[in-house]
Amino acid sequence: MFFYYCDLAWRSIKKTPMLSMLMVLAISIGIGITITTLNVYKTMSHNPAGDKSSQINSIQLWSQGLDTWDDFHSNLTYTDVINLRNNNQLELKAASYRTGLAVQSENPDIQPSLKSVRITDRDFFNIFDVPFLYGQRWDKSVDSQPAYQVVIGETLNQTFFNGNNSVGETLYLNRKPYQIVGVIKDWNPQPKYYDPTNGAFNDAEEIFIPFSLNEQEEFDVWGNTSGWRFEPMLTYQDRLNSEKTWIQFWTFLATDDDKSELATWLTHYVEQQRNLGRFTDTAKSAAEAFQISDVALWLENNDVVPRDNKILVGLSVLFLSVCLVNILGLLLTKFLKRAPEVGVRRAIGASRAQIFSQYMVEVGLIGFIGGIIGLLWAWGALTVLHAEFNMEQSVTGLDSSMWIITPLIAISTAVLAGVYPAWVVCRTKPSVYLKAQ
Repeated sequence: MFFYYCDLAWRSIKKTPMLSMLMVLAISIGIGITITTLNVYKTMSHNPAGDKSSQINSIQLWSQGLDTWDDFHSNLTYTDVINLRNNNQLELKAASYRTGLAVQSENPDIQPSLKSVRITDRDFFNIFDVPFLYGQRWDKSVDSQPAYQVVIGETLNQTFFNGNNSVGETLYLNRKPYQIVGVIKDWNPQPKYYDPTNGAFNDAEEIFIPFSLNEQEEFDVWGNTSGWRFEPMLTYQDRLNSEKTWIQFWTFLATDDDKSELATWLTHYVEQQRNLGRFTDTAKSAAEAFQISDVALWLENNDVVPRDNKILVGLSVLFLSVCLVNILGLLLTKFLKRAPEVGVRRAIGASRAQIFSQYMVEVGLIGFIGGIIGLLWAWGALTVLHAEFNMEQSVTGLDSSMWIITPLIAISTAVLAGVYPAWVVCRTKPSVYLKAQ
């Protein structure tokens, strides 16, 4: 019976092409706008940490002076990071920031290139489940005893070593030789939650260097550096000794007890630093002067999903509602024109339920066609956003789930708009039209 109703629906659509086209166009435009905004919002609000979201935590400290910042800053000072790295209660911990270095190999045919580099600790790979293709992370001793070792990405390995196992090979960074100890598989979490301060939807780095090399190599900072007071940066040591914040610190807390133990440690740490003359803004107590942020809170605090995006989703839904009202009027016109036909069918035995089902199938088919066209509108709009406004491909790429969500929304919208017109035509009295005939 369903397929019979589909056949009747298609015949009805062909009988009134202009009216049907207007309804399909109204649905497609409303769906296209809604899916475009919904796709961007869904992509930006995705939590790539998955089940580990509550266990992966970043630490922020209320380290500023009086009457300066109003909120916790995402980054930490070098002094605080070193003290946190020395906290032996933390099983997995990693400092992290971004720099850039010139990369070249011993192959003279490959031109040097400037690449983004992540300075971090070995636990970074465990905390964020970075998958390895060859080799492994550097040894634990390297986190305290600097060594020129590096982990590179699969794409970089393909470029410089033809995709072969390059563990043990040498890669030159700013003309200094680094021994490759590991090659990771293509890994590009979106958003880049371990450091959204450098562009939440930028590509992940493909080069990872031990944090312990920082002091002797004096790496530049390719990221946000913030300070609450003037401090001249005449030497690199001035940066290290300053109250400038530019480093993220991550730890893995498997249980609530682990988080409680860290909170206790941080409370004592804040008190200690205040006794040393730091953390001079005492508006918060020592127990309030730190923040342990899981991934969900971290993404929220860093405005990975701007409030404007949420407003746009709401406005697009309102626009779809306006389209729904217009479709309702068009369906009412279309169905009432067929009232005589319905009267004859009712006279020869068709029930109201059968008539209603037939028209609901027709409405659903119109919604389905409108949804497919709306999906094409959305794809085109996202392509234009990427090409014309230089938006990240990770944000403007059409999410695979939209191929399922879009037809469902379109059909649901059309069915909702068609309930009243179908109900009206089902109440047609056969006698009226039989007399007219």
